[in-house]
Amino acid sequence: MPNNIAGRGLTDREMLQLCLELEKGRCRSISNTLLETTHQQLREIYEHCFENASSNQFKLFEIMNSKGWYKTELASKEQISNVQALMQNNLHPDNQF
Repeated sequence: MPNNIAGRGLTDREMLQLCLELEKGRCRSISNTLLETTHQQLREIYEHCFENASSNQFKLFEIMNSKGWYKTELASKEQISNVQALMQNNLHPDNQF
């Protein structure tokens, strides 16, 4: 339900969208830091932070999706096959030569 009374403030949808974008940004930032961290205990802390941010992001997505505010479409079998082939080629680039 919107809370944008008399043109002031944000709607519920806008607030959720902002929160979702913030969580996505946290995931990107934490994952970049994690990839550059060599100290094992620090890595574990960042891994825990990433799990929390990723979980929060997905919960926000689920809320928005359930309200019809974040629509996704199902991938076709052809799209899935294309991605699988691309991933296989990227995972085993030496097999291309």
